Amino acid sequence: MQKINQLKAFTIAQFSDCHLFADKNAKHFGANVWQNLTRVLTDIAQRETVDCAVFTGDLTQDHSELSYQYFVEAIAQAKFSIPVYFLAGNHDDKKMMAKHLTAPNFQMNSTISHDFWQLQLVDSKSDTPSGLVSQKSLTELAQRIDKNKFQLLMMHHHPVNIGYYIDKHGLINQQVFWQTINQLNNENMNIKAIACGHVHRASQLIKDQVAIYTCPATSVQFGETKEKMDSIVPSYRLFYLNSNGTMTSKIITP
Repeated sequence: MQKINQLKAFTIAQFSDCHLFADKNAKHFGANVWQNLTRVLTDIAQRETVDCAVFTGDLTQDHSELSYQYFVEAIAQAKFSIPVYFLAGNHDDKKMMAKHLTAPNFQMNSTISHDFWQLQLVDSKSDTPSGLVSQKSLTELAQRIDKNKFQLLMMHHHPVNIGYYIDKHGLINQQVFWQTINQLNNENMNIKAIACGHVHRASQLIKDQVAIYTCPATSVQFGETKEKMDSIVPSYRLFYLNSNGTMTSKIITP
């Protein structure tokens, strides 16, 4: 008789790219981004199986201090009982995030450990809209990994080209990044997947036997050109990480 795994999957809600303004009624490409964000957060908060949430960047659109305050307000309004981890996107100011994202739900950890998995938050913010994972960050990543656990990396920028205009603002040191990932996996570091934001679209790819997941935005979903939006309906991604190293993921549109 087949043995059934009774261990609960480690469940993560990834949400990304809310692009808030100082005005809750402001619209981004026709979408009320404040309402879209609160819609997503309410849905996450009501899911009892979710263990934690990870925001993968681009909190603000207008770079206002109020936009950061509204993000904190949205989390509080949704009555989250789970920890919220976060990364800076190309639109964000790390100092502003550190200043305002201080409520008990918010966690600054770069590594999130579970029984069989680790989530590694990788900083890809640079001085331009494009991404850069510094050599220092790559070295620190290698030091944080527990070889006895499976690894899911989460970052803002996409580490591979996905085939439309957002690629010009992707990771500029892709080659070095993947050399490091492959070296770590050759050393049995068990990097199973990489999840990112930034692209405003859900997709799944594979590079060098590593699964890559892009997250839809809570704001708007990009079309093939910069002028055309695919949708102004918010979405987010759920990950289910199993004790045997397998994982599944699905897109939620509340």
